[in-house]
Amino acid sequence: MTTDLIHHPYQPPAGWDAVPPGVFKASTVIFRDVAALRARDYTAKTGYTYGLRGTPTTYLLEERLATLEGGRFCILSPSGLAAIMNVNLALLAQGDELLLPNNVYFPSSDMAASVLSRWGISHQFYDPMNAADLAAKISERTKLVWIEAPGSVTMEFPDLPGLVAAARARGVLVALDNTWGAGLAMRGFDQGADIVMQALTKYPSGGADVLMGSVVTRDEALHLRMLKVHGQLGLGVAANDAEFILRSLPTMALRYHAHDAAARQLAAWLGSQPAVTQVLHPALPGSPGHAHWAATCSAAAGLFSVMLDAALSRAHVDAFVDALQLFKIGYSWGGPVSLVVPYDLGAMRDDRSAMPGHLVRFSIGLEAVADLQADLAQALLALG
Repeated sequence: MTTDLIHHPYQPPAGWDAVPPGVFKASTVIFRDVAALRARDYTAKTGYTYGLRGTPTTYLLEERLATLEGGRFCILSPSGLAAIMNVNLALLAQGDELLLPNNVYFPSSDMAASVLSRWGISHQFYDPMNAADLAAKISERTKLVWIEAPGSVTMEFPDLPGLVAAARARGVLVALDNTWGAGLAMRGFDQGADIVMQALTKYPSGGADVLMGSVVTRDEALHLRMLKVHGQLGLGVAANDAEFILRSLPTMALRYHAHDAAARQLAAWLGSQPAVTQVLHPALPGSPGHAHWAATCSAAAGLFSVMLDAALSRAHVDAFVDALQLFKIGYSWGGPVSLVVPYDLGAMRDDRSAMPGHLVRFSIGLEAVADLQADLAQALLALG
């Protein structure tokens, strides 16, 4: 009886089709015969070898994400940070140097300082608002340049054509973190990037319930280098997580533009408040790199930061954040719930002289804008 339950001969009839794609979960993949086992090659997605190497569900998601960014090849990882590490480990070796923007996502710089450095891979920081600074720091040892658009937390939008041209002139590979742009505000390959990474945790998921990252390329040899290391690291994603993102992709553009419209309205309103000394939103005039954004992008994410008056104490800022009701305190962004986090710029940047005050970052969700503005207004009263 138990054998019949495991090896039952019934097979469902062929021809099933529906709007949602199928969800295939597997570690073991069954081969028709030994010849098939020996002939299978997962690298070109012509077959399946083991669940970690891909299933119909993950292959489909990879193809759709490659299309989103205008690329050819996609690799999925269990988080955005894992995707970044996949790129670094595939393309860097002992004696090489990595260049990072000085406003880079902190876990990325921490990885360079605490992990890559132990393996003999050095790194430098460059000013993303100054392509000449990047050009001056590229050496014979430089093998990879990461670009973020905009910068993490402080939201400066860089001169993407200038930075890419500086790296190209020296034959250095460029990897772009396009999580903010999401393939909607801009596509990374249109900007000249060799590699485009996204934290799918944000807008492609949209539900604040999935951790995943992607790396997209157009160059097959480059893709295969990263795919080999991806397999060696044992990086894989769960079928149900891939299902959630496949379900969310059709509505991503609608959600992205809704986040965009709400964030611009709230950022502009906050800019008129006495306690706010600066609004850091690439789509608003006066924000660092606004002209670069305008020349590059057709939209903006629902993410921005504000600088609160330096005369305020940290206790005042914390009281403001704690007084918010609809905005929840938490990291990440791109989900339906609006989020807020106060940051200590002194712990994040070597030079913060151009940005005096207290930084608070907002991720705008999908609540009614009027309700969010009312929540901000009542919380601002905590500043006195």
